[in-house]
Amino acid sequence: MKLLFGVTAVLCAVQTLNAQNNNDSLNKAKELDPVMVYYNRWERKINEVPNRITKFNLKQQRLQNPQTMADALGLTGEVFIQKSQLGGGSPMIRGFATNRVLIVVDGVRMNNAIYRSGNLQNVISFDPLALEDAEVIFGPGSLMYGSDAIGGVMDFHTLQPKFSSNNKALVKGDALLRYATANNEKTSHVNFNIAGKKFAFLTSLTVSDFGDLRMGKNGGQNSYLRREYVERINNTDVIMINPDPYVQKQSGYNQTNLLTKLRYKPNEHWDLQYGFHYSKTGNIPRYDRLIEYASGNLRFAEWNYGPQFWTMHTTQIQHKQLAGLYNEARLVVAYQQYEESRIDRRRNNNNRRSQTEQVNAFSVNLDFTKAIDASQELFYGAEWVSNQVGSTATNLNISNNVLTNVATRYPDGSKWQSFALYSSYKKVISSTVNFSGGLRFNSGRTEARFDTSFFKFPFTNSRINNNSLTGNIGLVYKPHERWQFNVLASTGFRMPNIDDIGKVFESAPGNVVVPNTNLRSEYAWNYEIGLQYNHPNHFNYYVSVFTTSLRNALTNRPFQFNGQDSIIYDGVRSRVTAIQNVAVARVWGVQLGWELNFNKHLKWQTKLNWINGQETDDVKNEQVPLRHAPPFFGSTALQWQYQGFAIELNAQFNGQITNANLAPSEQVKTTIYAVDANGKPFSPEWYTLNLKANYQMGKMLFNIGWENLTNQRYRPYSSGIVAPGSNFITSIRYSF
Repeated sequence: MKLLFGVTAVLCAVQTLNAQNNNDSLNKAKELDPVMVYYNRWERKINEVPNRITKFNLKQQRLQNPQTMADALGLTGEVFIQKSQLGGGSPMIRGFATNRVLIVVDGVRMNNAIYRSGNLQNVISFDPLALEDAEVIFGPGSLMYGSDAIGGVMDFHTLQPKFSSNNKALVKGDALLRYATANNEKTSHVNFNIAGKKFAFLTSLTVSDFGDLRMGKNGGQNSYLRREYVERINNTDVIMINPDPYVQKQSGYNQTNLLTKLRYKPNEHWDLQYGFHYSKTGNIPRYDRLIEYASGNLRFAEWNYGPQFWTMHTTQIQHKQLAGLYNEARLVVAYQQYEESRIDRRRNNNNRRSQTEQVNAFSVNLDFTKAIDASQELFYGAEWVSNQVGSTATNLNISNNVLTNVATRYPDGSKWQSFALYSSYKKVISSTVNFSGGLRFNSGRTEARFDTSFFKFPFTNSRINNNSLTGNIGLVYKPHERWQFNVLASTGFRMPNIDDIGKVFESAPGNVVVPNTNLRSEYAWNYEIGLQYNHPNHFNYYVSVFTTSLRNALTNRPFQFNGQDSIIYDGVRSRVTAIQNVAVARVWGVQLGWELNFNKHLKWQTKLNWINGQETDDVKNEQVPLRHAPPFFGSTALQWQYQGFAIELNAQFNGQITNANLAPSEQVKTTIYAVDANGKPFSPEWYTLNLKANYQMGKMLFNIGWENLTNQRYRPYSSGIVAPGSNFITSIRYSF
């Protein structure tokens, strides 16, 4: 904290000098339009919002050139990304992750009934090359977005069809080719927009192939090296020596993304749009399981996430009027299909197990905004969500092709439903003070029927009803055009889903999770204060201090199944655990950043994040380090722009987490962690230096990048795969 206050004092001194040397800057600041964000489901000026929000747009994405949306989030410097495999990326936001952070795409929630507490890779389903802009809302967002929005909301807006401004047809688009050396990435992309004054059509297609990932050579421990792997030869599992242990064998995958939108705007009052999203991957090897050892030998011959498939159909109708019960109304109806699978086979075992999950998700959102008068505005709406889960599982004997049914991961035919009413109110109290607040009532139901063919469950069905009341209240105080103080108290909740009440799976060797039908919602209280200084084109900085308390937290704890604390699962006697409302989690932290413009061509930007926390241990009834609280992390960048050139030199960095500060659930993952001087696992600190450059020449945009200039070997906290070593990226984009 002393460092924080010291840095803040220096920044205050810098801005004072800038103010003295730029007497005309205040008038310029007044002329600039504030950044708009999608807060309360509607566009709002960011200087009227009490939450900490980070926004990134198309221009930033083109310079950074991320391979996946997970990489794009990590490059914000405010979201920590964990990866169990190359085809992964699990965002951690303010100490929460997975099913405690919410993903929203074009106004539709993507979190579904089988989002788990373990690391998720669903965010890679969205194509960063089809992104128009996005924002991360930090802290609980349950008021407008419902269940799961405890740590924050990731709100993505894909490319929007544009209309012609005259009587001529509008035809525009982009084509891109990209190559990266660290994983031999080959990506091709095209998008185009065809429109008249009332009709517009847009489509975007991206095809990517990622090879095995190469790690760095400098720093890091030799335990990170991939020295051997399993290959099937003549119906026998053979352990092969890796000729290049810096290459992480069996980590590559491929992916295809398609986006299509059709928009019709007959007049200034109506705007109708249909959208179709499609994403499919090939098999994604789960690298952290493929490097597990048992009795001195590799444990698995195969462990893949099967093709991850997601489609979404959306229909949006927006209406504007001057009078009546609303000024703007928006109806969003969506249908999503999601499929994932797990395919694993132990070494020297001929049984290949495949578990497949399918989710059909329907949702309806009806939102309104109403300006009561010049100083008051009301936002209100309703939401209905329904998920149906299908779950199947088989064992295939690869020696004789005999197929048998085995226990499914989830109860087949399970349902998860939610209905909510919500409202938010904004009041301009004076020229310096804005007030906002709101409430949401949410009613949900989780239903499951259990198949007793493989496990003699003490029940055959379960129905859980959960009602939740959540809200927030915030103040924005602007004593000066450049200064802004925010105060916010907010709540969030997460309703138990099918993953909580019904799954049966091996969470770790010798541990099996079984269903628990007696669960209720977990609930979070969040408090934060923020300070911002904005001197456009000269100096900006922010600092946010927050604390969140999660009660009735759902966590995996020892359990009894039919009166027994262990059962035989997959041929191994395993300890029984289940998800239960027995934990308390507390997280606190500071987010700090600044942007200093030396002149109109050169600027320096830095973002720093301190996050800490505790949660109830899975075994002992005591508080231990919070699993999803990342180490100190951040980024700093120096960027120069001149005419068609943009060049950035940046550093990404993480502090270490000692063994004593690792969560117990992480301490047992000896395969993925480095070993300290006492032989105990820990997460070392690391840094990378990265160079990015763009050059715009007419309709051509040339991009080159050199990531990890010093070829550091490191594994981010809680990750299974080692990060890329030196990586040269080049792309060519043609716009028409």
